[in-house]
Amino acid sequence: MADNGFSISGELTETGHRLLQRVYYEDTDFSGLVYHARYLHFLERGRTDYLRCLGVEQRELINADEEGLVFVVHRMEIDFKQPARMDDILTVLTHTEKAGGAKMVLNQEIRRGETLLIAAKVIIAVINANARPRRLPETLAEKFLEGSKPLRGP
Repeated sequence: MADNGFSISGELTETGHRLLQRVYYEDTDFSGLVYHARYLHFLERGRTDYLRCLGVEQRELINADEEGLVFVVHRMEIDFKQPARMDDILTVLTHTEKAGGAKMVLNQEIRRGETLLIAAKVIIAVINANARPRRLPETLAEKFLEGSKPLRGP
């Protein structure tokens, strides 16, 4: 396969991670606009591919040590600014605001070109295999914070 410089997992940038997603018919409701719950899917893909690009394999973390390590969404705040439509190309941006202790705070945006559609703050709890809080290892916290500058404003 030829190297076209494109990664299906997006790319790390100076502000965090960028992932392109197309809006398909299945993402829309009867009005032709993206159904509000579908934005959660786009945001999740952004977070998952951010981890992948950082070299963090979630399925390996659960067995990485005797305690296990799992990331779960604890809280999410979403501001719906403007709607997306079928065939739009969206950019999902993910930036680490905080990583340490037993949580991470990620800021995410969904944009169509320069237009901000969605702004989200996601608080991720770090737990062990028994669903008890555990500290994020410093090496992982450093990966999340390395080179992450704040996202641009709306």
